[in-house]
Amino acid sequence: MKQSVKVYFSTYGCTMNQSDTEILKALVAKRHEVVDSLEESDAVVVNSCAVVGFTERKVLKEIKRLKQAGKRVILTGCLPGANPASAQASGADVVLPLKHIAAINSALDGHLAIEAAPVVKSELPKLRHRDSAIAIVAISEGCLGACSYCATRFARGKLRSFPVNSIVKEVESALEQGYREIQLTSQDTAVYGRDIETTLPELLGEIIDLPYEFRVRVGMMNPTYAREIFDELLDAYSNEKIYKFLHLPVQSGDDEVLRHMRRGYRVADFMELVADFRRRFPESTLSTDVIVGYPTESDESFDKTYRLIEEIKPEILNITRFSPRPGTEAAKLRDIHDWIKKERSRRLTKLMRSIGMERNSRYAGKKLRVLVTKHGKGNTLLARSDAYRQVVLKEGEIGEFRDVKIRKVRPTYLIA
Repeated sequence: MKQSVKVYFSTYGCTMNQSDTEILKALVAKRHEVVDSLEESDAVVVNSCAVVGFTERKVLKEIKRLKQAGKRVILTGCLPGANPASAQASGADVVLPLKHIAAINSALDGHLAIEAAPVVKSELPKLRHRDSAIAIVAISEGCLGACSYCATRFARGKLRSFPVNSIVKEVESALEQGYREIQLTSQDTAVYGRDIETTLPELLGEIIDLPYEFRVRVGMMNPTYAREIFDELLDAYSNEKIYKFLHLPVQSGDDEVLRHMRRGYRVADFMELVADFRRRFPESTLSTDVIVGYPTESDESFDKTYRLIEEIKPEILNITRFSPRPGTEAAKLRDIHDWIKKERSRRLTKLMRSIGMERNSRYAGKKLRVLVTKHGKGNTLLARSDAYRQVVLKEGEIGEFRDVKIRKVRPTYLIA
């Protein structure tokens, strides 16, 4: 029996990575001690993200600091698959690709665990936060896209949808444990089931039939595939258990740039989906993503993106400055100066603050029913309305539904 060690987890990136960390923690807890403090740890598992170069550099710097502090470091997540050379040169003691994360304890014991057999993630246990009402449930891994700039697909691979019954079982188990917000996550939720002869709307139908009071947040979906299931999806969304939240990345407001990105849709397709969603659910939250500074994005291209955001007024805008990733088609193109990317990012950020205040001001003085989900800064609590607006409270219990009155508004949240 190997000696037990104290293991700390450092997680970067999306909800899928957070879900993977929950799996890793559950596996480690069988043989070792999972700790919440870096200082008391013997080993650190770095669950990495490799979407942009900035995040990759942060990961590499952290590994260097951890090694200097005398920690044993296991590197996993997207970086080993997206940029193998960088991962191998990182200085980590063991590099553990995503498909082998079930071998985490062998890695902690000092073995090169990459030789272990891959496993189905949906069959692995999870160790979730007990100070939150949120349970992250992965419904698939991989995607069907071929975006010119994306290295994540190298790490996550092609679509592998998890069985409906295993997902529903995991959701039910989380609800039995007291979790009340279920976040369904995937690289692209819209393609769920295309490899196992089912669909996202059918999965949602099974989940909302569970006899509990809870809410479901459906994760990001690409317009290319979302439009193929959208009518059925809107019908599923009509159930009160599903947040009226749509994460639909547009990436650019210029059709020519979208063509270079190999996104598979036009701006008009995106706008049609947004219009249909808001027509059906006037009280809702639209989240979209934009990449600024893509190599073929001219000043005119960016202006089209800016005007698109002005027109659709999303409640949430995730802005990413283009970063060439090794092995991608876009990495072969001539990059745009960083100062141009920063300026475009600043303009969109300023626009979004204005849009945020405009849209949130409509809620001043209104009463909302919210689900308290987790602790906020100071002595506050964070909650979500049925339209997925973030609400800050001073009192309440995590996991309870409350009726509140909005007193103040900010660009990105409401205060009750």
